[in-house]
Amino acid sequence: MRRMTVLAAAAASLVLLLSGCASTPNTPANAVGGSSTPAAISGEVSVSAAASLKGAFDKAIAEFTSAHPEVHITANYDGSSTLATQIDGGAKVDVFASADQANMAKVTDPGLASDPVIFARNTLVVVVPKSNPGDVKTLQDLAKKSLKVVLCAPAVPCGAASQTLLKNEGVTVTPASEEQNVTAVLTKVAGDEADAGLVYKTDAATTDQVSSFVPDGAGKVVNSYPIVTLKDAPNRPAAQAFVDFITGVDGQTILASFGFDRP
Repeated sequence: MRRMTVLAAAAASLVLLLSGCASTPNTPANAVGGSSTPAAISGEVSVSAAASLKGAFDKAIAEFTSAHPEVHITANYDGSSTLATQIDGGAKVDVFASADQANMAKVTDPGLASDPVIFARNTLVVVVPKSNPGDVKTLQDLAKKSLKVVLCAPAVPCGAASQTLLKNEGVTVTPASEEQNVTAVLTKVAGDEADAGLVYKTDAATTDQVSSFVPDGAGKVVNSYPIVTLKDAPNRPAAQAFVDFITGVDGQTILASFGFDRP
């Protein structure tokens, strides 16, 4: 009799055990004790990025959205000072990537964002048309009055860096024009509208219509690029995921392939 009681109890325990196992698949993945999975991201994301980032960010956006097909990213490329002004003026932006820390401060100081992360660095080069009609070989040559030299405007990161470089090296240049972003400088030189200009090394590498060289003192004038998710970003989860991608291994690999130095 005792043996039958023991067997009955064991059978009951086995039934309860099997019943518990059968219910396990119905346990939510994010329930306590369950295996957590990251929330899916979707929706529109607006990225305002420095003009010098266009090639690298276009590729990064393509790879990111390939991995997250429910996310659609719209990129706005321009001078960092222009982008910062737009954000300060109320533009609905999720992510801001500046070519310098000074223009990022225009966004973080008013409290529109906080804790930006440096994700890349860049240095200046002198660019000339492929035929080099002005016979420009040194930074000092830019001071020749016979030359038509174009620079970025001082408020733009490449312009501020150019002014610092020229001042450090004791070179005085009267530019024929001051452009609102580095792409405009490169376009004028590549189109033979100018004899020389100062752009980032990453920009010079995007076209075979110019020649370039690293001027003396360039190594002392390095631009650091910060990126941040705006506090009022309409799509913060997807925006932060993109920032994490840019600062992560895949994003850093893409940036390095375009000539950017690691932070």
